[in-house]
Amino acid sequence: MIMAKMDVQGKEITVITREEDDYISLTDIAKYKNNNAPADIVKNWMRSRSTIEFLGLWEKLNNPAFKLVEFDQFKNDAGANYFVLSPQKWIETTNAIGLVSKSGRYGGTYAHKDIAFEFASWISVEFKLYLIKEFQRLKDDERKQLGWDIRRNLAKINYRIHTGAIKENLIPAELSKQQINNIYASEADVLNMALFGKTAKEWRDTNPDKKGNIRDYADICQLVCLSNLENLNAHFINDGLMQGERLVKLNKIAIQQMKLLTDDSGIKKLKDNGTDNKG
Repeated sequence: MIMAKMDVQGKEITVITREEDDYISLTDIAKYKNNNAPADIVKNWMRSRSTIEFLGLWEKLNNPAFKLVEFDQFKNDAGANYFVLSPQKWIETTNAIGLVSKSGRYGGTYAHKDIAFEFASWISVEFKLYLIKEFQRLKDDERKQLGWDIRRNLAKINYRIHTGAIKENLIPAELSKQQINNIYASEADVLNMALFGKTAKEWRDTNPDKKGNIRDYADICQLVCLSNLENLNAHFINDGLMQGERLVKLNKIAIQQMKLLTDDSGIKKLKDNGTDNKG
């Protein structure tokens, strides 16, 4: 889990990243209205029928495991004098993913940014606009830092690729004559064959239980190699090389680069850091 802080009109707002999605603390936002009882503010917001309908619609769009029967019961009761709903009960009963309830030092209720902005609008339209502006600034800063880190590490890695000695054991398999002679519909699949030894469709057919595509499951070494292959393929196309000839060259380059990258201590450190940050 990655955490960041924003200052919005003098209030410290916590942002966490879970599975690549940003969640903003509703508890922190609620302190803009009531610094002593933010949890009550969140519960009051969740008593509204319009809030329940909004939360339900968001879950329907983003969460295939959302429990619709339980949601309908909440929707029917919402707005009544007796209706009370906590974030924890909403999450546990409906299997919702848009809200997260945390305990401990940075505890409280967090919401996906879509939901957090809606809550902020309920608190104060002015506060919502400042929140959005500050959130965008935070993301811009993160992208700039990420871009710098990637460029710096790629420069180091490319230097090793261009000057380092090549190890003996092959990483990607060498392609067969039949694989080379096949006509691939997209340049993306040319690169997939060179590095992974299969097309995107072949990967999906052999991994029907996995979401996304073959590149979503690539490690940092493969992603670095893929970036280099994309640049080289563009040069080969400009030089007029036919697809089969390009594929042979790219496959040989992928083998060489992956042997080096998988034995690079700097890359291993990057991979370890990436694993640590995913918690």
